[in-house]
Amino acid sequence: MAKRRVVETPARRATGSRRVPVGETRTATTSFRYIESSALLAALLEHDTAALDALRVDGQRVTSAVTFAEASRALVRARVAGRLTPAEERASLRALQTFHRRCAVVAVTDDVLTRAGRPFPVEPIRTLDAVHLATAELLGESPQFVTIITRDTRVRDNARALGYAVA
Repeated sequence: MAKRRVVETPARRATGSRRVPVGETRTATTSFRYIESSALLAALLEHDTAALDALRVDGQRVTSAVTFAEASRALVRARVAGRLTPAEERASLRALQTFHRRCAVVAVTDDVLTRAGRPFPVEPIRTLDAVHLATAELLGESPQFVTIITRDTRVRDNARALGYAVA
């Protein structure tokens, strides 16, 4: 099997993400799918078919490190509230670990936090939602090559206003 070439842009180095394998060469047709936590949780907790399908579409998956804290907390809350059995929680945590291995994870850096603190096109927006949008903006990719996968209306409205496709 041929080795996959890894491309790392200066913007990715600045955000502290893992290197992103994109095949043998980097082309303008490479697409990135930024996975926001609401879509991931719809897949994990609700087994939402549309969310599951959106997560499986071709393209490099990218998310913020905060996604895993949000998802883990949501799974704990769901178990405590009786929405998940302990066995279902364990299965969901395993699925979350698998997603983590298959996804480029971007650190929450000072640059991300600075951008998250500035206004967005559609206000008000919650802090963690702003962190997700800031992370997507700081990927260093043109919005036409990034699709934001979300179930959150605030994230969706802002992503569209910033020029991103939304699924």
